[in-house]
Amino acid sequence: MNRPPARLDLVGLGEVMLRLAARPPQRLEQASDLDVQIGGTEANVAAACARFGLRTALISILPSDHAWGDRTVRELTGHGVDCRGVLRRPGQRMGLYFIEYGMAPRPVRILYDRRDSAFSRLVPDDVDWSLIRDARLVHLTGVTAALGDNLREVVRRAVDEAAAADVPVSFDVNYRSRLWSPKEARDFLGEIAPRVRYLFIGADDAATVLELEGSPERVLDALHRLAPSATVALTLGEAGSVVLAAGELRRPSKRYAVSVVDRVGAGDAYAAGFLWATLIGRDPQQAVDAATALAALKCTVWGDVPVVSRAELDELLATDSTEIRR
Repeated sequence: MNRPPARLDLVGLGEVMLRLAARPPQRLEQASDLDVQIGGTEANVAAACARFGLRTALISILPSDHAWGDRTVRELTGHGVDCRGVLRRPGQRMGLYFIEYGMAPRPVRILYDRRDSAFSRLVPDDVDWSLIRDARLVHLTGVTAALGDNLREVVRRAVDEAAAADVPVSFDVNYRSRLWSPKEARDFLGEIAPRVRYLFIGADDAATVLELEGSPERVLDALHRLAPSATVALTLGEAGSVVLAAGELRRPSKRYAVSVVDRVGAGDAYAAGFLWATLIGRDPQQAVDAATALAALKCTVWGDVPVVSRAELDELLATDSTEIRR
């Protein structure tokens, strides 16, 4: 007797790009070679959760006659992500982004080349919405909504499909100033936030997009009014995070001294840790702690995806010792 496939735990919808990084401390104009990885905020979350044992899938689109498209699917599948929702089309291109790792006081700089990518042309009729209807949670971000009117319609449809099937929506604001204005982002967030169950936003984005500044408590109070049904995670950079869940504020139980190898993707790791812990039934404090620990571990790993096992995360949560493990 054939059993129906197990329900997907998390479905992400977003673009996967090639990441081309100058090897630190070189600048892009000095680099004679570039390190090649893949990355995309929703894909990073799906991959991290899959590595911890959840059933995850990605909805996206890639070129079909393209070695990099093949590599992307192979790598995501290798992390455990179900790629049946990744469309393949000929004659199209992948988006690119170039990273230069500045040594203080120079910042990390990211240059995007994603115009007319395969994903930028995605429309609602392209998507297999059954993946979202059959999931336990869908994860979306402002990056996708910022890519154009057609992608905003895709995100709106994703929220509608999730609501019709009673599937919770997670949304990471992830503001990108080169893609849309604060007002455009604010208007879109105001439209979908009342329907979101989990909202992730950095303090800088809260100030830029929503003009919310002051204490974390004040900012979270305003965010709660914007997204009254949501657990809201406000990330504060090196100062950690504060989460408002069921009317209570939660802060990480401990902070970690981190030797940073690559901080790109740390926000995605935070969201992944929080959602993973929530989906396996842990309480909000445990979810905050898992998010904080995974973000710290991600900073020690090169590339966008947190190449971390559940055993490593559990070990860090149990102790912050960095002694040699034998």
